[in-house]
Amino acid sequence: MAKNNDLAKFASIEIGDFGKVQISDDVIATIAGLSAAEVEGVASMYGKVKNKTAAKVGIKNLTKGIAIEVQGRDVLVKLNLTLRYGYSVPKTTSEVQEKVKNALENMTGLNVKAVDIRIAGINLEKK
Repeated sequence: MAKNNDLAKFASIEIGDFGKVQISDDVIATIAGLSAAEVEGVASMYGKVKNKTAAKVGIKNLTKGIAIEVQGRDVLVKLNLTLRYGYSVPKTTSEVQEKVKNALENMTGLNVKAVDIRIAGINLEKK
């Protein structure tokens, strides 16, 4: 088996008797970023990613402003968001938390312990 010499961190999940599956923290962060970007009222992640599809901004940019901590099967997500002016902060952030939690649990099988959000800015541009 080849050695993994890169510095990427991986969450390991035991599945049956056939071995384990490892999911890169970058994959977890990308899923979280895509999910958060789908919520109306989210302008960007950490001021870098526009609220459009990943094809327009590039997948690597989706992990900017997102920190992932994995302990066993539990994951903690920390998001830095820029919201659009005029949207309710409590309503928008609650929707982001729910959407990110559901996407990660359904796609990875990990248990999301928390989705912490820091509002890094407000986008004043009109649509």
